[in-house]
Formats: sequence, C-alpha cells, structure tokens
Amino acid sequence: MTKVVLMSDNLLQRSVTTAVARNLANTTKTSPKMMSITPRWLLSLLPWVHVEGGTYRVNRTKVELSKAERIAVELLNGDPTLSPDSLRSVPLFSGLPTAITSRMTTRFRTEQVSMGNKLVVEGEDGNKFFIIAQGQVEVLSKGVHGSDLRIALLTDGEFFGETDLVSDKPSDVTIRTLTPCIFLSLSRRDLDAVLREIPNFNEDFERAIAEHLELKSAVNRYGERNIDLVSGFAENVEIPETFVDYSPSPREYSLSSVQTVVRVHTRVSDLYNGPYNQLEEQMRLTIEGIKERQEWELINNKKFGLIHSVDPAMRISTRYGAPTPDDLDELLALVWKKPAFFLAHPKAIAAFERECTWRGVPPVTMNLFGTPVILWRGVPIVPCDKLEMKSRYQSNQWFGTTSILLLRIGEADQGVVGLHQLGIPGEIMPSLSARLMGLDSLGVASYLLTTYFSAAVLTDDALAVLENVEVGYYHDYESGVTKGFEGGLGI
Repeated sequence: MTKVVLMSDNLLQRSVTTAVARNLANTTKTSPKMMSITPRWLLSLLPWVHVEGGTYRVNRTKVELSKAERIAVELLNGDPTLSPDSLRSVPLFSGLPTAITSRMTTRFRTEQVSMGNKLVVEGEDGNKFFIIAQGQVEVLSKGVHGSDLRIALLTDGEFFGETDLVSDKPSDVTIRTLTPCIFLSLSRRDLDAVLREIPNFNEDFERAIAEHLELKSAVNRYGERNIDLVSGFAENVEIPETFVDYSPSPREYSLSSVQTVVRVHTRVSDLYNGPYNQLEEQMRLTIEGIKERQEWELINNKKFGLIHSVDPAMRISTRYGAPTPDDLDELLALVWKKPAFFLAHPKAIAAFERECTWRGVPPVTMNLFGTPVILWRGVPIVPCDKLEMKSRYQSNQWFGTTSILLLRIGEADQGVVGLHQLGIPGEIMPSLSARLMGLDSLGVASYLLTTYFSAAVLTDDALAVLENVEVGYYHDYESGVTKGFEGGLGI
C-alpha cells in the first residue's frame, strides 16, 4: 500500500522532495573567482627585453643643454617656498653660481592673482619672472591672421618670463590666468638689486647668461650638439669634421621584484584535491595578485614607473578639465614617431567618449585580444585601472582627476620596453619562479613566489602624459549645460 505523508502546508507528499534528493546528487563547482583580476593589457602590449645580470643600461647621446624641469614649490600655510637649488631647473639660470641663486630666492615675492588676468601682454615689456606655485595659465600669441592662438598651457611648478629679465625686447606672447593662481615672482629691479650687492655678481651673471645663449645656438631642439654637415653641388668646399659624444652617466635600471609566500596545509592538499587541485588554485590566484601588483608598479613606481618617467617637456595639461579630442591630439603631436597606444583609466575613457559624443565625433572601435576598445586617430585607447585617481571625495576614488599616457614601444623604435630576466631558478612563467621552502612542524608547506621586472624609457620623446584629466563632467543635451558627476552647478 502506498504511504501518504501529510506535509506542513496541508498538501500530500507523493514523492521524495528535491530538498533531500539533492543530498544524493553531485554538485558542479567552479574554480575560485577573484574580482580584482583585470585584463592587464599593459603587460601584454609591452615588448619584454631579457636582462642579463639584473641590470639594463640605456646609453644616450650627450645632452649639452639642460631641459626645463618643473620647479619644486612647497606651500606652507598657503605661502610658497623656494630652495636656491631649484632655480637651476631653469635652463637660463642653470650655470649661475650658488651665491647668486641663493640671493635671488630671497627676493621672490608671493602674488595671488584671480582668474582672467593678463600677467604679460604681447608687445609690451614684461620685466618679471614668474613661477607658478598653484593654478594654470595660458600662453597666447598673435597668429599671422591676427587671431590669438593658444600655444601652451602652464601649471604648477612651471615658469615663464625668465628671458624678460635679461632682454630689453618686448614680449612676443600674452599670458593670462585660467584659474585663481599663486605665483612667486622676481622683477628686474629686484634682480638688479641682487647683482649690486657684491661687485663681481653682475659679471658672473652676465658670463653665465652669455655662455648659455652661445650653447643654445650650437644644439638642436633636443639639447644635443648639432652634427656638422655640408650639402650642395659646390666644389672645393671643405668637408667639416664631427663626432657624436655619448652621455658620461647613462641611466641603469635594476630589476625590481614582487614576492610572497603561499602556505598550504598538506592535509588540505592531500585530501581535498577534487575536482580542483588546492595547491594549483592557491598558486593561480596568488600569481594573479602578483601580476596585478606588477602592472601597478610599472605605472606608479617612483623609480621606474611610467607616470614618474615622463620628461617635463612631455607633460601637458587638459584645456578645460575634461579630456577632449584636442587634448589627445596634443599628445599625438608629442609622441608623433610611431605612437603605439594610449593608456587611460576606464573613467577617463568614458569621459573622453562623452566629449566626443558632445562634439559629434564618436571614435571607432577595434578588437584587442577579443575585446572592443576605442581608437583615436587610429591609435587604441587601452583601459587600465592602475592609473590612479586623485579625488577630494575620500569615499569614492572613482571620481576626480587622473592622467592619460601615450607610448611608443620597442627597442628598435627607441620606445618603452619592459625588462625581465629569463631562466631564473624555479621559473614557472617568464621571470616568475616558485620554490618550495619546506614544511613546518604543523605540516604546512610554504612556497616562495617571485617575479623580477622593470621598465625603461629609451628616449624622452617615447612617453607623454596628459595631466589633470577630470572624469566627472556630464553634458545636459537638453539645456546645453555641463554638470559635475553629482549633478551640481553648470560650468
């Protein structure tokens, strides 16, 4: 006779329930998933160079004329301070004696200027040297058609007007503040007062300036001495003699490392290895974490990271905050010799796409390793979340400002290369090793995982950066107003 069981919901149970039947069934399982794994396209796109002995030396031609560097200005309670050595970042002052630069720094004055003010006017005498402690200015010049053309944007640490101190010629540019700014300024009157303090100061100053101007006329725009050549059809022309000098102190890159120890209890690895091997899964997930940190280091490490390796002349700022097609065109004009790819935070790419949509020029896409990415002027814009976001909103690090990089890659093209060493002991991947360290008294096995790597920029024009990229602007297509990410005030 069939037994009928009364169920709790007053229905008759006519068969075994699915809840208890599941106890007899096999469960299909997945391998462990980890949200922090990213595509890591930078690791795939960089050409990797085998480095013997753990050191890579980049030999370059000798740079005779130092390039302009950003001046380190510290704000203490809102007041900018300047060290005497920092004035040597200005090529015109790089040969001055320390006694002069020390006295010059004491004569700088602090100026706070509101947005939209002209500091230098084209055709007029400037007679003042400015260092930007905080803010942004634009450099304008009259074109051949009489219109004001923006030829540069300058921001924190950059400077202008140094030639006005040593020349009586009127300025050939107009410089206007784009934001409220704080400057350190030195007038010609204050400089003359410094040079009168000690009798030989004026002679030393004029000699250093003259030597700089003479050297400037003998080098190319990269600061390298010109190679003497002769061309033409004339006969009986003396052929010049020349040679190419090398830098006496080439930069060397030592391989950095990322290491960790994976610990797995032997009881776990002995008994619980089906359907997934416990040791293999522990190793796999740890290696994913190592690779994520490796890519972060390649971008942000202060010794060799790409962000910190950009030459000052290859740094530009956005015109209006949001990344526009004009800004990326400026990057392409800097890295114009075979640019390989842009590298940008996903939020920066989204902000750029919004600007393209606003202008009616949506970028095309291509497949990169099976994933669609957008192109600008035929150059892929590769997403990477390791480009850090600077935000005043501590609770949300996905809004604020970031940077966009543009790279040329490869040794043959004097670009950016990754560095590693192959054939290391215990190697399980290129330049990544796993070594058994032993068992402890509790039966826990320890494995040392290590990867060795670095990156090198072979020439300064292989890498450029767009700074101060604001990612929080959105367009209101009905009213024509641009809004912040919180839907705040229109700008």
